[in-house]
Amino acid sequence: MTELQDEAERLRAAAGPRSLLRELGSLTVSTVQVSRGFVPLGRLLASADDVTSAQLAEAIDALFEKLYEHPIVHQSRHLTERLRSRGLIPNEQSTENLIRFVVDQSLQRSPVPVPEALVQEFWNFFEELFRAPELKGLGELSLDMVRLVLKTYEPLLTEVVNLLKAGRRFNEWQLREVLRRAALVRNDIAIVRRQIRAIRYIKPFFAADPKDFTAQAEIVAQMVREFGPFFIKMAQVAAANADFLPEEIAKELAVFHEDVPAMSAEEVNQAFIECFGKPPDKLYMDFDAERPVKSGSIGSVYFAKKPFVEPGPDGGVEVLRPVVIKVGRHNIDREFVIGKLVIGLAIMSSQYWAPHSKLAPFLRALQEQADEFVAGFMEEIDFDSEARHHLRFHERAQRSQVWRVPQLYGHARRILEMEYLADASSLNRALAQMPRSQRRQFQSQVTERLLYTLLHHIVIYREMHGDLHPGNVMIGTDGALYLIDWGNVVPLDGKWSLVWDYLAGAMLADVKLLADAMIRISTQPQENAGRRAEIEAMLSETLAKKGVQPLTRRNFIRQLRRGGLAGLHARGQTVLQLMSNTQQVGLVVRKDYLHLSRALFAAAGSFGSLYEGDPKRLLLRDLGWSLARLPMTATQDVFHREIATIRSKLAQTLPLPKFLRLRIAPPPRRLARAAPALP
Repeated sequence: MTELQDEAERLRAAAGPRSLLRELGSLTVSTVQVSRGFVPLGRLLASADDVTSAQLAEAIDALFEKLYEHPIVHQSRHLTERLRSRGLIPNEQSTENLIRFVVDQSLQRSPVPVPEALVQEFWNFFEELFRAPELKGLGELSLDMVRLVLKTYEPLLTEVVNLLKAGRRFNEWQLREVLRRAALVRNDIAIVRRQIRAIRYIKPFFAADPKDFTAQAEIVAQMVREFGPFFIKMAQVAAANADFLPEEIAKELAVFHEDVPAMSAEEVNQAFIECFGKPPDKLYMDFDAERPVKSGSIGSVYFAKKPFVEPGPDGGVEVLRPVVIKVGRHNIDREFVIGKLVIGLAIMSSQYWAPHSKLAPFLRALQEQADEFVAGFMEEIDFDSEARHHLRFHERAQRSQVWRVPQLYGHARRILEMEYLADASSLNRALAQMPRSQRRQFQSQVTERLLYTLLHHIVIYREMHGDLHPGNVMIGTDGALYLIDWGNVVPLDGKWSLVWDYLAGAMLADVKLLADAMIRISTQPQENAGRRAEIEAMLSETLAKKGVQPLTRRNFIRQLRRGGLAGLHARGQTVLQLMSNTQQVGLVVRKDYLHLSRALFAAAGSFGSLYEGDPKRLLLRDLGWSLARLPMTATQDVFHREIATIRSKLAQTLPLPKFLRLRIAPPPRRLARAAPALP
């Protein structure tokens, strides 16, 4: 504080009397203008009409425009420059030291040696990046952070303002609603504290032995668990493809596909009371809120029993059957909103700890990409939306013998009730339980069915499961695939040409085609089109560093032969990587395409988990064989469906005894009409 006061005194002493008078006059005028900046906000609050989030945002932006113009804010930039030049706060040299430390740590912890030429190229990149600094002062940066927090709470502030406007007189309902929102803020503060507290694991991570990936993996897992559902969901995405991470860390993160800290029994019971007005023991038998079968980032899964009425000779027979109940976490939407806020504040504060202006566009793109990322996840926590996806794909699964979807019996805002799969287990567990002698047959069979299912969804239905990681693929004893957790479905209508151009551009290393596709899938295609030359140059550099050479008619066969299986694998990784790692070229991918990339990652991870520890050529061979057999697989699936339809019609029209009708057309494998809806 003393240093800041001394610096302010030196600035005042350097100014002459006339300059000081001008500054005082400017300060007075600017202060009056700032007070005028409150006028739009005051008028909005004083009016009798309700306000919208857009109106409130516009009024707050008008106020901040005046604050940014105030001389004190401008002087803070000069003060900041002097403090940085004297090394009193982080400056360009400290930024370089910080980056060198991170690069040094990364090189030490790399599971493979990093060529010196690549390291030198990295430093050349940063020297070019930091050539023209345009730094913000501490005053401007503080206003930026305050504005970010206000943006996060604009919907909540709008609700509070409209509640206060509802009649100028508080009634009991209004007061209760205001207090409820105040409690929401208190809960948000607790989430922020927990998430920030989780960052303390960064220090022991860097203190760990760079080559001790097991210790590092344990630290990362502890940090993810403490941060909560938002980081757990991101960990699931990261673990979907283990090729980008050391094996120990990839395995530790893969645990989050099936092993996430469960909700408390009180939270589970509250979900049922909130949805149905009754605790679960009034609706089910053997429901134990303290013993979930499985926990995920969105909710926990429980087994219970429930009476069903099945058709019988006397009108109906009541039977007790097991069911699966998925319960959503309380305030999960706030976890994601606050997680986005914490990441935004961390990215913004990095402009203080690493004050380089050329980092600003990269950090801004990173923050906008995080916003798009979270927007897609927010759709996944809507159980009503998940129920619609589930029912739609369950109906389609009735026409296939290859893939299935458990029946959904009922749903509410935080509750899903569905069919219990007694003879199915997750992909990884089924593989672990498989005898070694049957492993190869199991791998090829599941690969063929999973590939057929994915292509069937993409080509026929033009949409695909958005999170088909190994934990969401169940294998029945008959080898059938059961696909679960339909919270995220990626529509493909209108995306065919762009997806094809992107895939072709990445596989062929065609920079022009790839740049065109990436510009069109970005959030600002017109602005990015003006930077095409820069984007193409960065893509060329990225592909060259990955060792992916362009394929043309002349060198097509030669390049593929030279690269071999490793080259094909590198091209496949490039397809998945570029869309999810576009900040290096300053692009922000729209959320629908970003989650398409995530869906591809998850599906690739399911194929990869089948061949964990095996040579990649086995996977490529089985995929090639499955593609070759695709017409036959599709024909068999259609044939079985048509035969089942014919048998059902024969059983209904021919005057046959009951036992013959049941033999010709067995009842459906689902309990579609036997299960009552949730109360």
